[in-house]
Amino acid sequence: MAAGYLDILRARHAARLLTGTLVGRLPNGTANIAIVLFIRAEGGSYTLAGALAAVYGLGTAAGQPLLGRAVDLYGQPRVQLPAAVLSALGMAVLAVAGIGLLPLAYAAVAVAGVFTPPLEGGLRALWPSVLGREDRVHRAYAMDAVAQEIMFTAGPLLVTLLVALWSPAAALLVINAIGVLGALSVVLSEPSRTWRSAPREAHWLGALRSPGLLALLGSFFFVGLALGSITVAGIAYADDHGRESVYGWLMAALGLGALIGGLVYGARQWAGAPERRLRVIVALLALGYLPLMLTPGVAAMTALAAVAGVFLAPAIACSFIVVDRHAPRGTVTEAFSWLVTTFGVGAAAGTAVAGPAVELGGTAWSFAVAGAGGVAALAVLLATGKVLAAPARTAVAVRGSENDRNGAVEPGFSSGHQA
Repeated sequence: MAAGYLDILRARHAARLLTGTLVGRLPNGTANIAIVLFIRAEGGSYTLAGALAAVYGLGTAAGQPLLGRAVDLYGQPRVQLPAAVLSALGMAVLAVAGIGLLPLAYAAVAVAGVFTPPLEGGLRALWPSVLGREDRVHRAYAMDAVAQEIMFTAGPLLVTLLVALWSPAAALLVINAIGVLGALSVVLSEPSRTWRSAPREAHWLGALRSPGLLALLGSFFFVGLALGSITVAGIAYADDHGRESVYGWLMAALGLGALIGGLVYGARQWAGAPERRLRVIVALLALGYLPLMLTPGVAAMTALAAVAGVFLAPAIACSFIVVDRHAPRGTVTEAFSWLVTTFGVGAAAGTAVAGPAVELGGTAWSFAVAGAGGVAALAVLLATGKVLAAPARTAVAVRGSENDRNGAVEPGFSSGHQA
């Protein structure tokens, strides 16, 4: 298992790009907890903290596909680095000005969110040109999904450490300064500087003119909804058992399951069309969420959470392959950014729905939202099987080719895009 991942990391530029992207995404992965801690330290209410965090989230959701399209049109360095700087400046304004002038605070977090650089989509666009072979790219997608789990676990711990050592304002400034350095590391690399998207057909819908991509986004909205609802359901479960630490155990178990699942998934090559494989993985993901409604004792619940997480990273990694196959020519970064946006919006919706579910029917009902989200994600994939049908592979994907579901001569996976 480890040999395959080491093979990827030994490839020229691979370790730098992965590390730089993760570091560059640190502000986005820690924004919610950093904003809440800062607002509370300033004397603001949880309601205000939640509202500002929501504005940041909505800004990110709106900005990612727009910036992703700009990357496809103008290249990575001309978009990623300026966006990272503007996003960091937005958070710096919040840290310095505080909440004395609320319109300024809202504007600052909106700017920070809208200009969050699309490093995630950018990295997936770079993998083919860095790794060359399709099987290595697919393994890199799995490694990418696993690395995200590590970042979303370690990031909040780093924020709380910075708050303990200095202050919430310092945490905001330091985290965003680190994010700019990560983006800088990526855009100064040779693959990022020389990458160019394939020529694209001018169309106002951009990547969204692909029916297959729309089907995938519809499914992953519900995957995001399931994951978002578990956040609220986990807090409710911890409250029921009178220990805040229980929530940490559940989230850690969920992350551990995803980590193991992603490592195992990426360690082998999979035969058959990824669209069919994704349906199986999402079915198993939904099956893993349903037993959470039983809400057993803490030990058993922690084990169920670990099982529920196993198929999350494989589902995400497989979705990257499907995005790559269905994105219209010249829209690969935008297409990946739409996946990030849709998943995030779904997670926000899950958080919003799970709260009332707890009030109406208790903790079990909030976990039922997660199960329903998994089932709905599978239903979308089953209902859109025809538009997700894989293209006939008449050629082996090679360095420099790009798949275009809307008229490619050579089907394959997006690669190259080199100048």
